[in-house]
Amino acid sequence: MSHPVVDADMEPTRRGRVRVETTAKRVRTYLDGRPVADTTRAVLVWEVPYYPTYYFPSADVDAQALKATGREEHSPSRGDARVHDVGGRPDAALVYGDDSPIEEIRGHVRFDWASMDNWFEEDEEVFVHARDPYTRVDILPSSRHVRVEVGGVTVADSRSPRILFETGLPPRYYLPKTDVRLDLLRPSGTVTHCPYKGRAEYWSVGEEEGGRDLVWSYPTPLLESQRIAGLLAFYDEKVDVYVDGVLQERPKSKFA
Repeated sequence: MSHPVVDADMEPTRRGRVRVETTAKRVRTYLDGRPVADTTRAVLVWEVPYYPTYYFPSADVDAQALKATGREEHSPSRGDARVHDVGGRPDAALVYGDDSPIEEIRGHVRFDWASMDNWFEEDEEVFVHARDPYTRVDILPSSRHVRVEVGGVTVADSRSPRILFETGLPPRYYLPKTDVRLDLLRPSGTVTHCPYKGRAEYWSVGEEEGGRDLVWSYPTPLLESQRIAGLLAFYDEKVDVYVDGVLQERPKSKFA
């Protein structure tokens, strides 16, 4: 995977397992219909290895929306932060002072993602978490023969999959609905969001709990993922997948 070229001011900083770098994107977060923070100087902080979190300079945050709780939260890597409520949402923000061991986040505010109503990069809404600039999604048409079994029953059989390759995750085989036994699927009502692909709907296979939410689709994916619109994918971690007649090892991932 190629990484973008960055200038000296954007070189990432590391402290233990925490990585920090700047972004040139305009980032906003909204609460009750109005922006609480709006900046072109956001800092991306990888508190966990999987994805980053936005930190806003205090000067670009609506100070009137913050209410100090008088409590502090300690992080071994980031130091002590003052806990704030935001617009009536409890414990929704952490404010880092000048004593943080990470210089780049001193004087910055970290909002709890789920506590806010909306997040935007430029004018595009972002869901679930901040986008990782080092995550790439490639969707390639293929003529490989993909067959999916659930409990020994063939549920899908396709020679025209589209294979989605996403950094850090196993390949996903997206199949035309005409190649799937739709009579074996039942809508589960589950909906999830992905920062890179959009809103997904789920189906279960059979009535057993182990068959719940095995299949998903993005009916109206984000622009960069349009190639999988309306196609169906299976959790390879939970079903048997044959590619060109060879049974694939079930991948080990956070979804297993």
